[in-house]
Amino acid sequence: MPGSHPMPHSMLTYHIITFGCQMNVADSDWIARSLQDMGAAPAPAAEAQVILVNTCSVREKPEHKLRTALGRIQQETGGRKDVLVAVTGCVAQQLKETIFSYSPQVRLVAGTDTVAGIPGNIAWLLAHPDRHLCTAGFSEDMEERPAPRAGHNGPVAMVNIMQGCDNFCTYCIVPFTRGRQKSRKAQAILAECEAYLNAGAREITLLGQNVNAYGKDKTGDGTSFAQLLRMVAGLDPALRLRYVTPHPKDMTHEDVAAFADIPNLCPRLHLPMQAGADRVLKRMNRRYDSAGFVQLVDTLRQARPDLALSTDLIVGFPGETEDDFVQTMEMVQRCNFMSSFSFCYSDRPGTRASTYLDKIKPDVQLDRLQRLQALQEDLSTQWLTAREGQQTEVLIEGQSPRQQESADEVSWQGRDPYGALVHVPLTDPNPVGRTVPVRIIHAFKHSLQGACLQ
Repeated sequence: MPGSHPMPHSMLTYHIITFGCQMNVADSDWIARSLQDMGAAPAPAAEAQVILVNTCSVREKPEHKLRTALGRIQQETGGRKDVLVAVTGCVAQQLKETIFSYSPQVRLVAGTDTVAGIPGNIAWLLAHPDRHLCTAGFSEDMEERPAPRAGHNGPVAMVNIMQGCDNFCTYCIVPFTRGRQKSRKAQAILAECEAYLNAGAREITLLGQNVNAYGKDKTGDGTSFAQLLRMVAGLDPALRLRYVTPHPKDMTHEDVAAFADIPNLCPRLHLPMQAGADRVLKRMNRRYDSAGFVQLVDTLRQARPDLALSTDLIVGFPGETEDDFVQTMEMVQRCNFMSSFSFCYSDRPGTRASTYLDKIKPDVQLDRLQRLQALQEDLSTQWLTAREGQQTEVLIEGQSPRQQESADEVSWQGRDPYGALVHVPLTDPNPVGRTVPVRIIHAFKHSLQGACLQ
């Protein structure tokens, strides 16, 4: 049966392509390390025997992106029949067996709730080259995956603490592709975090589609999100802790207070606003209004005055008037976001908004998006420029493309507690994982230049 066979090739090679959110990145990391446990090694796509495509359906044209990726795989591999392509993620959950028709190399389609079975299912399919397999159902419980023996690489780790969403925002496909909300047990999360710390991680991001609703479902163990934050932060005072993505309606007083009370909770929060007009927010089923959002922002900044806020914004939602859009612009200015991800609205199958008839014309959407992004670019430039002269600490993650002229120094890059990308020249030949004191000397368009203070 699938999942019960060992890997048949000791020198098996694999390649993973990941689209979308950080949860997909974390899933791909777990799959990679699990395949390594079974004797597989990473390789370029052209040389790999197993290629996994981890998909996302939140943004525009997800089916087209998958088809393009599969076509590129066929081209790079020469269409070899011995290449096993597996497709997982939200598009796999959405389209299921249909994906088999996209490419003759696709032999495994695994939904978002069946990631734990992917390594075993790949092994079974390699032993049965004439078979295909689709696993795309939802389970009632949050299944714990076995911890891979292969260690995590790098100073930054991501930990899924819950999956799915119960909010059913009218534009969002997540409840249909990730299922209803399910929370992991706190002890399992802590054990995974400890394993990452022991492997050298210095920063952990807790992940969830609605991360601050953690524990508010039948699979939780009574631990609240704020309690979990304190438990993880307490594992190591030197640990940097972050989380994404919260919902404004679920941000409790305890969640806000955590920014004042937990020293190693980073002063950066991604808080999706989506729109600034109350009429649009109501049609989106966001369950907060503009006044409540502003009050939350003010309360957060009272708790942590230096808090850097970013957000998500949808432009041209069905029925959005020019006045509605202007209210969004005013809210962006009022909240002073340091960055934002903004997109034109597009239909997602099965969502309520896809049935709305008052769609906005594409040229109007694009005009509004350009105006919004111009405003955000001004705000982002102001935030980055204000950082010049400040001291900060940068966790080095890897080499920077901005190389130095000095032969004695190599330019490295990492992020400071506010999540800003900082380039800094260092003489240390291998500083990855080190936290370096830095003075910001210049602001680029999307990053910062620093000088080491040691």
